Parts: sequence; C-alpha cells; structure tokens
Amino acid sequence: MKSIIMAGGFGTRLRPLTNNLPKPMVPMANRPMMEHIIELLKNNSITDLTALLYFQPEMISDYLKDGAHLGVKIDYITLTVDLGTAGAVGSAMRRWHSDETTLVISGDVLTDIDLNKAIEFHKKRKAMATIVLTRVENPLPFGIVITDKLGRIIRFLEKPGWGEVFSDTINTGIYILEKEVLDYMPKDRELDFSKDLFPALLEKKEPIFGYIADGYWKDVGSLEEYRAANMDILQRSVQVRIPGEKVDARNIWVGKGSRIDFTSRLEGTNVIGENCKIEADTRISNSIIGSNTVVEEGAVIIDSVIWDNVRIAGGAFLQENVIGSNTEILEKAHIAEGVIVSDHCKIGRNSTLKANVKVWPHKTVEDEATLASSLIWGEKWSRHIFSTYGVTGLANIEVTPEFAAKLGAAYGASLKKGSTVSTSRDAHKTSRMINRAVMTGILSTGVNVHDYGVTPMPVVRFLSRGGSETGGIHTRRSPFDTQLIDLKFFDNKGLDLHPGYEKTIEKLFFREDFERVSMDDTGEMVFPIHGFEYYQNGFMSTINSKAISKAGFKIVLDYSYGSSSRIFPSILGRLNCEVIALNANLDGAKTTKSAEEFQKSMDQLSSIVRSLDADMGFYLDAGGEKIFLFDETGEVIDGDTALDIMALLSMKCSKGKKGTIAVPITASHAIERLADMYGFTVKRTKTTARGLMEAASEDGTLFVGEQSGGFIFPEFQPNFDGMYAIVKLLEMLALQGARLHKLIREVPPSIVLKEKVTCSFEDKGMIMRKLAEDSRKLDVVLLDGIKINFGEDWIVAYPSQDQPYFHIVAEASTEEKAKELVTKYADKIRNWQK
Repeated sequence: MKSIIMAGGFGTRLRPLTNNLPKPMVPMANRPMMEHIIELLKNNSITDLTALLYFQPEMISDYLKDGAHLGVKIDYITLTVDLGTAGAVGSAMRRWHSDETTLVISGDVLTDIDLNKAIEFHKKRKAMATIVLTRVENPLPFGIVITDKLGRIIRFLEKPGWGEVFSDTINTGIYILEKEVLDYMPKDRELDFSKDLFPALLEKKEPIFGYIADGYWKDVGSLEEYRAANMDILQRSVQVRIPGEKVDARNIWVGKGSRIDFTSRLEGTNVIGENCKIEADTRISNSIIGSNTVVEEGAVIIDSVIWDNVRIAGGAFLQENVIGSNTEILEKAHIAEGVIVSDHCKIGRNSTLKANVKVWPHKTVEDEATLASSLIWGEKWSRHIFSTYGVTGLANIEVTPEFAAKLGAAYGASLKKGSTVSTSRDAHKTSRMINRAVMTGILSTGVNVHDYGVTPMPVVRFLSRGGSETGGIHTRRSPFDTQLIDLKFFDNKGLDLHPGYEKTIEKLFFREDFERVSMDDTGEMVFPIHGFEYYQNGFMSTINSKAISKAGFKIVLDYSYGSSSRIFPSILGRLNCEVIALNANLDGAKTTKSAEEFQKSMDQLSSIVRSLDADMGFYLDAGGEKIFLFDETGEVIDGDTALDIMALLSMKCSKGKKGTIAVPITASHAIERLADMYGFTVKRTKTTARGLMEAASEDGTLFVGEQSGGFIFPEFQPNFDGMYAIVKLLEMLALQGARLHKLIREVPPSIVLKEKVTCSFEDKGMIMRKLAEDSRKLDVVLLDGIKINFGEDWIVAYPSQDQPYFHIVAEASTEEKAKELVTKYADKIRNWQK
C-alpha cells in the first residue's frame, strides 16, 4: 500500500497564520498538521509515502526530510503547474511501476479515522475507487455523497443548499484508488476529484464506493476551526500523540527543559512545549504553549494557542487567541476573544486588541493603542488616528472605505443630530471613493452633508464660516507620497480641528459606541451649486482690484494640476493680469510629486519667467493652500525670505494701522527687526498649522505666515489660501510700486540652518527632559520644543509629531556660528540616546 499526501495548499483561509508558512506545517498541539497525518498512516501500517508539494515546498521537505525519524519513507514531488487535485495524484501514480493500491489523504486535516477498516471495505467491495465519508451536523459547506445500502455511490452534490441536503455524509478528501482509475485521468491536464474524476466513474458505472467512517475528522478550513481543533486535542476528542511528558495524573504535558514556577496555576488541560519558562502567579487554562516561549509573572492565558518563541509579558491577558511565532505581547496588553496575531509582531504595553481582530506578520501595535479593525499591510497601528496632516494612511490599505465610513460615523457622532458638515476632495479617483465612504458614515449618524466635490481646500474652509456648517472634511492624495491619502478635518471657522476635539473623535472611533439613527432620521446629502460664487464675492470684496488692474502684471502661474484651476482663472480674469498658466488641467494622478519632479517643475517655471520677461512667477500647490515665489529674474525666493517679504509688504501697506504679525517660533528674527522699524508687534506661535490659524483668529492680527509658503491674511479668512496670497501680493506690490527682486534688499540679512536628528518615539520625552535640564540656566522659551537664545543667536529643538526625529533650527550672525550651534545640539541629542 502506498500513500499520497496532498500538501500543496496555500492555506488562504488560515491567513494571516499561513502568510509565511504552508498550511500542512501549521502546528497542532506543537506538531505540524502533516506530522499527525504521517503518524496516522504509520499506525495503519502505511509507510511508503509520497508528498505532493507546491507552496513553499522546501519548508516541508527540510522539516520532514526522508521520514526515517518518523518510521516512514517519504518521497517528494514538487509541482510546477496546477494540475488540480486528481491531475496531480495521477501524475504521481504514473511514476510507479507496481499496481499497488494508493491511499490519498490531505496533509492539512486533523483526523484519527481507522484507515485499515476503510481499506478492508475497499477490497471487500472490489472497488476501483473508495471515498472515505463521515457524518457531520452541518453538511452545507461540504460535498454530499449519497450511497446505497452496500455503500455504492449513487449521487454527488457539491455544496448544496438546505433544500438539497439529502444526506449528512460528506467527502473527507481521503480516497483509496486502484491503478485502473488512470484510464479516466488524462495526462498533464487539470483534473478535480469531485468535479471531474468521480462523476466520470459514476457515469461509466465503474465500482465507486463510499465508506462511512467512525472517528474524528475536521477540515481545518478557517481560523475559528483551527483553534477549535487544537481545543479538541486538549479535550482528547481526537486521538493524536501529544509531545512532551504527561505530569502525574494531571492533564498537563511538558516538554524537555521547561520550567514552571510552583505558584503558577495550570487549569484544565495544557500542553507546554520545550524550553519554556512559566513564571510566578501566571494562570494558564486549556491552552497550548509553543517551545521556547516565556510567560511572565501575572500573565493570564485562557483557551489559546501560542506558537514557538513567543514572549507574553507580565499582566498580559489573552483569551481564545492564536499567537504566531516570534511575537511579543508586552505588559498588560489585553487581547480579546477571537484575535489572531501572526508571526514577528509586537503588541504594545497596555494596548487593547478588540474581538476578532487579525494582525498580519511583522506589525506593531503601539503602547496604549486600541486596535478595533484588522491590521493587514501597514507597519503599525498607532494609539492615535490623527497626525500632523490630519488622518493619513496607505490608500485602500490602511485608509479603506470601511475605515473611512467608520471614521465618518465617529465624526458624525461627535456632532449634534441634524447639524451639517461639508465634504470635498481633490480630483484623484481614490479620493472620490474615500470621500463617498466618509459621507455614508456621517449620514448614518443623522448629520447632513454638503458635498462640494472637487474643490480647493481654501474654498471649503471659507464656506464653513457661513454659519450653516459645523465643520468639514477634505480628502486628498498626499502631496508627499503617492501611496498615501489625507483626510483634513476643520471646524466652523475653517481652522484645523483642535487636538482635544481630535481625541474626542478618536475615542468614539475606538470605542465604537456611536449611535446609529433610525431609517427616517439619517442625514441628507446636498450638492451646493453656489459655493464658488460665494467664495469669489468674499474674495473680491477685500481686494483693491483697481490697483492690480492698473499695474497690468504679467505672471507665470503653475497650478500643479490642482483644483484651483476650476476657480482661480475667473478671479485673475477680473484683475487685468496677463497670465501664462502651466499645468492648469485637473489630473489627480499628477498632484503628488517626488523631490525630483518638484525640482523639475521649479526649474521649468524659473526658466519660463525669465524667457517671457514676466513680472514674477508662482507655484501654487495642488491643494491651493501654499505658494512658492519667483522674482522677475526667474530666481526662486527661499521660504524664509518669502516670509520676510510678505511680512514687510503687509506692514508697509497697513495704512498706518498697527497690529500683530504672527510667525512660528522657528522663523528668522529678521521679522522682529522689520516690525521694530514699522511699529508692529511680533507674536511667536507653535509650528503647527492649527497654532498659526489660532493666531490669525485673534483680534489685531494683520498677517500670519510660515517658511514653507503658507500665508494667512485674516481680513479674508484665518486659514492658508494660496490663491488669496497671490492676489494680495499683487495688490501690495501695485500699491508700493515695488518689485520682488528689489524688496529682497530691504530684508535684514540672516543665516538660518536646519537639520533633522534621528530619535525614536520612545526617547522623545527623555530628550525633551534632557534639553530642559541642560538649558536650565540659559535664556529659554518653552513654546514648541525648546528655544534657547544666545543674544541675537538662537536655536530651537522640537520633536516631529509623526516621524522618529527631532528638528533643529538655528540662526546666527554668521554661517559658522549657526553650524556650530546645530552641530552642538545634534550631538547632544545623539549622545543622550546612547
């Protein structure tokens, strides 16, 4: 008797456990499933085995080798093409010269069926093929086989409905075949047992029988069944050999080299692998612990399967889970029922994984995070949803329609039922998909939606100030990474949401306790048609259009394929400007640029300004919020200088009205020197967009700006608006009769240097403390990070909000002094991390 073990499956239904492991190698009670099958065959005196491999074949052959250590002989056939189940078996049987009977069995089931009885039945009936059958309570997921009184098969039904359940006997995937079946198995052709071979034998009235077997059989076809099958082993519902030494009369098996503290509580039936360490006051109930695993003091594991090389830290709680190899569950993590954590993962301290979540390999859940949906392809799940740029994630992988709908519902639940919010987006097709999903979530909570479609962000921010909307969400493809998508939230003033409100949304999202309204109370969706008109009217009412028209500027404007091209041309057309427009067509696929593509665009714009003898050039970002300036010579004006020029012009054109200029703490002190000249006050802000917008909302603020092209003129709106900034600059230049190139000479000279220093998230708090201690006797400003003044020179060190590094910015009277400051503090931060 020969046996063929089908071991080529991908194990798709057991993902993420089988992402890096063929299904037959998945452990059952600390032994691969296939090893249990081999032992079953050996116990039934079948020792001449052939394994058919396909997916990751070397993992199986390297582990089982020639089978001698298991008391069998194993040959391997690695298939290079998919011939189907029967086609692959036929290919193997043709290699044998003998006419021996062949038993076919899957390498990824769990069973203790008496195979000898099935073989005896096969021979007694003189069958060409016998299918081993078993009775199950629910046969719907399986193929039903109907036999007569002698066991001859009379009908097959593949995955029937309840109306077709004429029998509870199903196909176990164990077949006994004579060599004559090869006459019905064409060479090198895809062939399936249930769909092709057996129906053909039935049609030709060949002797094909079904043997109804006693004993245990389970197709481990899902993650739930996988854990349940392991629990069946513990309950001794299936007779397989459990590795390790049984401890006295207790139902505990312990592998060699394992140490179990006498204060630990082992309840029910447990299997402990080799070289494990079970520390004091742990509780393990009806669980399987893989080899080289450490369970630290106070941890609780109930009804779970833990693979090899796992660390369960103190105070962690696991119930009804499967934990893959080489994974760490850190202190006081709470893993709810049905959670699957794959291999090489890290689950942070005090984190919570909610019921039925699946974590794919090599993922990190941060300390104190709550994971409510499966973490598949992104590298980590943070404790926060919101970051510097709003909600950002991998498009259709982390930020999926399901995620967006849930986020929309959490946002809607934070608002009063019946209120209205706006939604808008850029032109990319994925932004449209996510925007629609966000809307469905909002509507489900009884909140209405004004959808403005493809609209620049400054426009929807302005419209939110009209009084009918309580806030809004803008969806865009990230300007920094082609694979990311951003969701920008703002309030009824158009400002980025306050961090406290972001936390409110996050709590609702993670707790999932937001109310869904009845069918009659769902929100309504409206598509406003006069949004652009309202924005243009408000825009023009605050601009001196006559001065601009009289100047007759000639400008080059790069729209960077953004949605501003839908509204800005009509505004510029009313200002008598000659505009050479570049990239003015909407193209969502081109709004994100690499550093090289961005520099190419800048070089092209510079060249065109120079060759056409234009007065100036502007690069307007795809979101319509920020601008880059080019003077009449075609030279790009760096961010610090552009900020100085805009502040200078604002003060010059104030018509004697004094006020405040607000800039980030990292901006050059040239701003203060200019303000002193014109009698203005300078307010320093945090580096965040929200910090700048809040300053713009304060009374008396004339202008707000930062060094990366973001400018705010509060007389129009307290938000970044690149279109308004362009026209306001034209107005101020016209009123002053000035040229950009000449204005640069009026800006006080300064040397500002910047650097990033790598720093892990875990060390950021320590670095801030060290900086504070180190500068205790110095002139320090604590606003955003730490600013240290050395007379006219200064340095700022502040942590990135969402990246593992510190920003260092220094200004000094000479480049040498600025470099000295940057180097000194960069070295401090590096040394403190050692």
